[in-house]
Amino acid sequence: MSERVFIIGAGRVGQGLARAFRLGGVDLVGLHGRRPLDMATSSGPVPHTVSSANVVILAVRDEQIDDAVAELLSGRSPLVAPSAVVLHTSGTAEPASFADLAARGIAAGTFHPLVPFVRPDRAPELLHGAWVGIDGAPAARAASRRLAGHVGARTLDIPAGQKAAYHSAAVFAANFPVALAAMGSDLLQSLGVPSRSADGAVESLMRASVSNIDGGPPGAALTGPIARGDLAMVRQHLAALRRDERLLGVYRRLSLATLPVAARNGVDPGRLREIEKALRGQ
Repeated sequence: MSERVFIIGAGRVGQGLARAFRLGGVDLVGLHGRRPLDMATSSGPVPHTVSSANVVILAVRDEQIDDAVAELLSGRSPLVAPSAVVLHTSGTAEPASFADLAARGIAAGTFHPLVPFVRPDRAPELLHGAWVGIDGAPAARAASRRLAGHVGARTLDIPAGQKAAYHSAAVFAANFPVALAAMGSDLLQSLGVPSRSADGAVESLMRASVSNIDGGPPGAALTGPIARGDLAMVRQHLAALRRDERLLGVYRRLSLATLPVAARNGVDPGRLREIEKALRGQ
């Protein structure tokens, strides 16, 4: 099937997908934004050219999805073709308006790229080999799988009724490492390390750590004092961080969360119990 895609929402996600689809051989019918932007082909009211697309992607904020659907269905005849599929890119939304689409015989679902769209120009590179969370009507899932194939991505089915938990897993993987990197750099800078060196050191270490999980269970790549059952080193860390309650609290909580991972890797249970006592201040 020849894919003809119209994207509503010309923000970072919309722009990134537009770039990736074009490079993947997808016919991009249009990229629509609320206001004129460099990459947008239209702005303001959604143009009638959307009716020539067989997939319409809503790359808008969660609270804007229902309004976008209402615009597509406004008037005597919907702007979207009856045979088309409508997909949204949110990992959490369950739009009530999708029932209106279903009532018109229009299949709808989710196309949620598990990719951080910070820079749209990097989207084609990041999507290649990445995963896309999908759900919805069978025709919507089929369209999502085809589109993922065009950009070199794979798909996973979001379990029914579990979108919030699914999205929280994405937050653990994509958002928290950024916050931890910032905290690690701030700590180095507080010790007198120049900001450029601190940022570079943290980035290099995180890249190396993430590269170690390639092709295997993430927990198998665990390193550091807890992975070694090193109680003395954990105590030194706790002492060094006592001057900063925020960092100390994060260290304690994440270290406690690391204990089960270390246990699965075969670290001596007795040592882990002693480390847990130290972390809890016992």
